[in-house]
Amino acid sequence: MPSAARPTPLSRAREAPTKKKQRKAQEVSDGEFDQTNSQESEDSDDHGGVALDSELDSDAGSAAYDDEQSESQSQSQSQSRSPSQARSDSDLDSDSDSLDNDGPRKRRRTSESPAPLDLLDDDDDYEDVKQPAAQPVKLPISVPSRIKRNNAQPAKPAEPPKAAEPEPESSGGLTTRVDPNTTFESLGVAPWLVQSLANMAIRRPTPIQRESIPMLLKGRDCIGGSRTGSGKTVAFSVPILQKWAENPSAIFALILTPTRELALQIFEQIKAISSPYSLKAILVTGGTDMRPQAIALASRPHIVIATPGRLADHIRTSGEDTVCGLRRVRFVVLDEADRLLAANGPGSMLPDVEECLSALPPPAERQTLLFTATITPEVMALKSMPRAPGRPPVFVCEVDTENLAIPPTLRQMHLQVPVTHREHYLHVFLLTPQNVDKSVIIFCNRTSTADFLHHLLRLLGHRVTALHSRLPQRQRIDNLGRFRAQAARILVATDVASRGLDIPEVKLVINYDIPRDPDDYIHRVGRTARAGRKGDAVTFVGQRDVELVLAIEKRVGRQMEAWSEEGVNLETRVIRDALKLVGEKKREALLEVEEGREVGGKRKRTKLKLNRT
Repeated sequence: MPSAARPTPLSRAREAPTKKKQRKAQEVSDGEFDQTNSQESEDSDDHGGVALDSELDSDAGSAAYDDEQSESQSQSQSQSRSPSQARSDSDLDSDSDSLDNDGPRKRRRTSESPAPLDLLDDDDDYEDVKQPAAQPVKLPISVPSRIKRNNAQPAKPAEPPKAAEPEPESSGGLTTRVDPNTTFESLGVAPWLVQSLANMAIRRPTPIQRESIPMLLKGRDCIGGSRTGSGKTVAFSVPILQKWAENPSAIFALILTPTRELALQIFEQIKAISSPYSLKAILVTGGTDMRPQAIALASRPHIVIATPGRLADHIRTSGEDTVCGLRRVRFVVLDEADRLLAANGPGSMLPDVEECLSALPPPAERQTLLFTATITPEVMALKSMPRAPGRPPVFVCEVDTENLAIPPTLRQMHLQVPVTHREHYLHVFLLTPQNVDKSVIIFCNRTSTADFLHHLLRLLGHRVTALHSRLPQRQRIDNLGRFRAQAARILVATDVASRGLDIPEVKLVINYDIPRDPDDYIHRVGRTARAGRKGDAVTFVGQRDVELVLAIEKRVGRQMEAWSEEGVNLETRVIRDALKLVGEKKREALLEVEEGREVGGKRKRTKLKLNRT
């Protein structure tokens, strides 16, 4: 290990504005210091040096006389003190030391230190204190002892405990704490839903649930923003199910999500919450046959959970008999609304979302709910849309979206690695004592990178699986199930897995590639530290990634700390253990990817398309 930390590009970029402010402050202080020095020099010229010499001689004489008096006084007091008083004082000193002093007890007992003056109540106590016989020592600034002397004033009687009050909310309407006195019953939730939530170990509402559920039960449109892992799915599922139980009809609600895995997760949660009733929910996502989905849509289900691309295909091709049930929808939910309404980029889902909304009732005849962890201007546009006469305004519920963009229990760190040896550092990093047993998600920007890392880590002996858009839907579901069941310790994924997935076992998130959008970083690291649990997020930073890291820190509102682990030097381990091994396995992994082999060496089974002649 080097004796002194070398400055890095990231640290220099952080310290640049601070150094400018320090230089300006130093210039101002230097000018003031010169003025005061000049004034003091003028004052000192008016007095002679004889007074100073006399003061020094008098101080030396008084100090010697005080030392002799203190020695004689301490000896007489120690002889006149009774044994019981000596024992009580020694016990008092030891107890006070054990409470106030952090040093070793043996060293504290052998060393003599003057008693702090703030512990003495009057002048009589000051005479009983033993003065030091050695040279005067500066008194340390310490916290007053909680143990008072015998002649101290009696303690005030303890006040009776006050009644429990609800915890305060932060300014600006942002709720930052959970009120322990609030229950789902007080929010107006039906008893059967309260019991169903209790069976799922959900007994207290989170801030987003506490603020949004009463308004949704009143029929208000809503824009809900809360950080990842705060229970947004329950926040919109409970009002929908309660309203449906009062008046069952089909199709009652439509829920749109950006990814298939998130749609599957919401489908499973709604089925679990509505288990006391015979609710019929269907899943309409890509990667599966459209004919069974068209038949299920025509059978008038109660709730439809869909991705916008596949539902738009049904609206265009399946006919009016299949999608006519969408004309009677009472609730429309856009989960991860910032991704669904994003208009930039080739992968925009906005055209498909608009086509899905065109098949629904007009906004005045339905409730529209938008939920996301990162509120964007496109999401807030719903608030400024014209309202029908008699319709209440849109309810905006933002809970900790600006002050705390990430969970407070998340520890975010960065690790500076060379671009040419990222795989070597990743292999060694996964095998450190603190990380060897953790469940890990590794995020990449491209599917090709995720596929390559899947092959490489499998060849290096890691229990790994993958989740990206190149995999068939059946394999994506199987791989995610293996990771949830902890059959695989590592999941290599693209941003497909960054939205909404709730896997409580995840303890570590690694950003192998830094996302270009800071909001994508928030969703990635939100896969850990969910629902109040602790988690770590480590970002691999290369030579050209400093600006991306600074943009992320500005958006999140917190700086990343440098990763470190006691007794671990990654650079030494890479050179000693991983340089040759990872280089060999890297060539094998690239060969497998080039030949189109599956992980494990088997060739992929693909259907050959016949060329028309």
